[in-house]
Amino acid sequence: MSKHILIIDGHPDAKADHYVHALSTAYREGARLEGHQVRGINVSELWFPLLRTGEDFKAGTPTESIRKAQEWLRWADHVVIVFPLWLGSMPALLKAFFEQLLRPGFAFATERRRLFPFKRLLAGKSARVIVTMGMPGWVYRWYFRAHSLKSLKRNILASCGLKPVRACVVGAVETMSQHDRSTWLSKVQRLGALAR
Repeated sequence: MSKHILIIDGHPDAKADHYVHALSTAYREGARLEGHQVRGINVSELWFPLLRTGEDFKAGTPTESIRKAQEWLRWADHVVIVFPLWLGSMPALLKAFFEQLLRPGFAFATERRRLFPFKRLLAGKSARVIVTMGMPGWVYRWYFRAHSLKSLKRNILASCGLKPVRACVVGAVETMSQHDRSTWLSKVQRLGALAR
């Protein structure tokens, strides 16, 4: 069955030769070949201010680029987020994008009478997170316990209703052989075809 897929390329540098961009393209190609409808957001190409107050987060007016991203997220059945690990977490620009995008009233609503105080407004959507990093993937998962990936999956995406949230950790990208790079691109293209 054809799905609506939104790919969020979270690398803050728009240069075309970053591996994150190649992975985003591979997913898009696989999805389109299988008949899925695909839209893409390159966070590096958007303009939006940093949120500085809780009041701005709750009641501020999103920029036109954020409103369009919200419209596309509402349209999507499946969301793919691709980014490099910087200082153990997602780049600051991507985090700032999520703070603007996933606002109260759009991504969740507060309900004071419940034990868990959020109503998940994006329920019914699934997600795939693809993270690249310089360290080997097993080091990130074993030694660092993949803490930032778990936080994104549980504290951000699941809190808004996205599930299941699956993940790929692509480690040692700076020293990866061309063969291994191609293998990962093929794997991600297959994931795109499956919309998983």
